[in-house]
Amino acid sequence: MTPRVLVLPGWLNSGPDHWQSRWEALYGDQRVAQHDWETPRRGDWMARLEEVLLQDERPALLVAHSLGCILTAAWAAHSLNTARVLGALLVAPGDTEHPDLGPQLPSWAPIVRQPLPFASILVGSHNDPYCRFDKAQALAQAWGSHFVDLGARGHINAESGLGDWPEGRAWLNTLNKG
Repeated sequence: MTPRVLVLPGWLNSGPDHWQSRWEALYGDQRVAQHDWETPRRGDWMARLEEVLLQDERPALLVAHSLGCILTAAWAAHSLNTARVLGALLVAPGDTEHPDLGPQLPSWAPIVRQPLPFASILVGSHNDPYCRFDKAQALAQAWGSHFVDLGARGHINAESGLGDWPEGRAWLNTLNKG
C-alpha cells in the first residue's frame, strides 16, 4: 500500500515557493491545514493532525518544517495512532523555548523530548535564525532522529534556494518502508 505524505508546515504556513508547497504540486502530498496559522495552539494543532491522519487507512509519512517538527514530537507523545506513521522528515525545527520566540508561541514550550516511535531524519542548518545548530542536534538526539547537516542554508525554506529539493525528497523516500 502506497503511503500518503502529510505536509506539516510551520507557523504562518508555507508559501507557494517553499519546498513543501512545491512537493504538494509535484507529488500530490497533502497539507495538514490548520485552523489558525497566526496564533497556533499546540493542542489544536495536535488534534488536527490526528483528525487528518485518521481520515485514511493508508500509512503516512510526515514532512514537517519548523513548528511542524515541534508538533510532530508533541503529537507522537500523546497519540494512540503513531503506528500509522512510517516515518518523519523533520526540517529546521523552530526553537519555541528561545526567549525571543517563546512569548509569541506560548503553548509550545517546553518542547517534547522523548524518542519518536517511528523512524525520523532531522535536517538542520548552521545559520538557522529560529534554531541554533547545536539545539537542532540535541533535538535530533532526544527524538532518536538521524541528523543531517545541510550546511549554512538558513531556515531551509523558500529563501534557501532549494527549489524542488530532490535531496530532501530522497531522504523522505528512505523512510518509506511500508
